[in-house]
Amino acid sequence: MPQDQLRPKCLEGSQSVSLPKGATVFRAGDPCRNFYLIESGSVRVDLMNSEGKSILLYRIGANETCVLTTSCLLSHESYSAEAVTESDVTALVIPANEFQARIASSEQFREIVFRSFSSRLTRLMAKVDEVSFASLNSRLAKRLLELAGERDFVETTHERLAQDLGSAREVIGRKLTDWEKQGLIARHRGSIDILSRPALTVLCGQRD
Repeated sequence: MPQDQLRPKCLEGSQSVSLPKGATVFRAGDPCRNFYLIESGSVRVDLMNSEGKSILLYRIGANETCVLTTSCLLSHESYSAEAVTESDVTALVIPANEFQARIASSEQFREIVFRSFSSRLTRLMAKVDEVSFASLNSRLAKRLLELAGERDFVETTHERLAQDLGSAREVIGRKLTDWEKQGLIARHRGSIDILSRPALTVLCGQRD
């Protein structure tokens, strides 16, 4: 069955758009003009400082919405972060004025928006807790295992790990060098081999 026939009635008539990997969805300071519901692919949302350094706030995947977009639409404020596609993405797009009309008239649409908003906000608070209280060792080990999934390697860079964890590339590099000396990992250009998954799992439980 075509995907548009599976959409809830409240989403009928929404425009579907495609974005290539690496496309900027919005930047800090941009007005919020559209509501997005991701159908496929992944978008990362980063908070940037005045020096150009960034930290990953969250990712948006299939059947998810952006908590920052919802907040901006409801408060009529501009974006305070940047969103970039991590892969080819398809999404339903609803203009801001139509979003307001559907929020006011459709109970089903309100349920979709606020259920996703609540779920994302809960995960964002967990992220704040992790950054505030978990050790960098714990967060780095957890991120490597997340990226690896069932595989024994990770395709990433020191810079990307630093952005994901809100740290400096040099700090991440020192941690990885120590782990390599201990036999936990092996580093290659653009990738990291996981040599001791149990050891990294133990590190995930460390707190400051």
